[in-house]
Amino acid sequence: MTDLNRLSIAEARDALRRGEVTSLDLTEACLAAIEGAGALNAFVHHTPGLAREQARAADARIAAGDAPAMCGIPLGIKDLFCTRGVPSQAASRILQGFRPQYESTVTQNLFDAGAVMLGKLNMDEFAMGSSNETSCYGDVVNPWRRGNDATPLTPGGSSGGSASAVAADLCLAATGTDTGGSIRQPAAFAGITGIKPTYGRCSRWGIVAFASSLDQAGPMTKTVRDAAIMLGAMCGHDPKDSTSADLPVPDFEAMLSGDIRGKVIGIPKEYRMDGMPEEIEALWTQGAQMLRDAGAEIRDISLPHTKYALPAYYVIAPAEASSNLARYDGVRYGHRAKLAQGDGITEMYEKTRAEGFGAEVQRRVMIGTYVLSAGFYDAYYNRARRVRTLIKRDFEEVFAAGVDAILTPATPSAAFGLGEMAAADPVQMYLNDVFTVTVNLAGLPGIAVPAGLDGRGLPLGLQLIGRPWEEGDLLNTAYALEAAAGFVAKPAKWW
Repeated sequence: MTDLNRLSIAEARDALRRGEVTSLDLTEACLAAIEGAGALNAFVHHTPGLAREQARAADARIAAGDAPAMCGIPLGIKDLFCTRGVPSQAASRILQGFRPQYESTVTQNLFDAGAVMLGKLNMDEFAMGSSNETSCYGDVVNPWRRGNDATPLTPGGSSGGSASAVAADLCLAATGTDTGGSIRQPAAFAGITGIKPTYGRCSRWGIVAFASSLDQAGPMTKTVRDAAIMLGAMCGHDPKDSTSADLPVPDFEAMLSGDIRGKVIGIPKEYRMDGMPEEIEALWTQGAQMLRDAGAEIRDISLPHTKYALPAYYVIAPAEASSNLARYDGVRYGHRAKLAQGDGITEMYEKTRAEGFGAEVQRRVMIGTYVLSAGFYDAYYNRARRVRTLIKRDFEEVFAAGVDAILTPATPSAAFGLGEMAAADPVQMYLNDVFTVTVNLAGLPGIAVPAGLDGRGLPLGLQLIGRPWEEGDLLNTAYALEAAAGFVAKPAKWW
């Protein structure tokens, strides 16, 4: 078999079980692809020795007949996941040199299932960003290009390294995290699939925290079937995470029938934004028609508090970030600033944090500290929490009325050029999350599926939002949409 790195998880699993290929073969193919893809800047910490060791162990397991679906599958791991003995920096200078002596629950679950770690993937610093331009490692580049235009494009953020690596076939799949769209937006920009499960479905233990009530890990894969396989391995109750749900994990792959006859799909009128590109509008209409043709009922719905979602999110997320990031002070681990004669503990904190945190992280910490301060706590933070409750209630009422899933665009545009938006008003960048943040605020599962190309040949994605804890049903609807859309385009190799 050739081009082993281009296989999907399902194809690789079946080939491994038939004895046509080994995990070591797959791993070597991916390592060679990574070696030749420095221009993408997707992998930032390479672990080839560990990868080969895990691949050999996986091959032994497969030979012994003890092979879960993920056994022997080479993955990229977002730099937000703590991995034992491997740098885990969250793409920040302040965590330089940090090598955890423990394993995050999600990566441990994957390794227990026999998965192989190729290395750590680039991302926005502390997962704060929508374009992967805030990383201490430099920008990630999207493998897609606008026709013959050589302008480097963003892969989206914060899981930009994951999206770029999967789209460029540097790994068979990757882990991502999603606080306000950080799995779904880059998946849409890179023409891959990404699912954010229900809050509490995947343990947050050992994942560097951004906003604890919003963060959730999920898989970024080449197909919906792969997302179902990988999500099943990542999930599970974890007593170390107080927000982890003690619920059985179904066999998500077994639920992929593609039969959605009788399902009710909601189309929220509030997502029809002023200035939405015609191509996004047209794709959304086509997606609804595809689901109707597959036997689903399409119903117009209203989520009236949607317009308050972005402001509420950009109060709650920075508030939680300012609290979570207070631990990075130069005392216990990570970067510590050089001090002048006579500097005390306060100067050490100030200089360390000023040097260690990038501009976007500093901005959000300051916003968060402001909205939590004594005079503004009620005016901003408590009000945002009340809005969040109303947004959650909107979804609950729609689902109670018989809607099974909600179809929306995944992003307000295709991938834009690196540097095109970062220098502008940061609020313009925040608007990239307009279709995704409601899902995090309500704790719901959401999936982005590639559904078409724009006029310049860039991928566009559609988002499906599901009922809480019903990822299997959501994945099946996405499976039907994927089959109808028939998206098979790949970026032309230029790197």
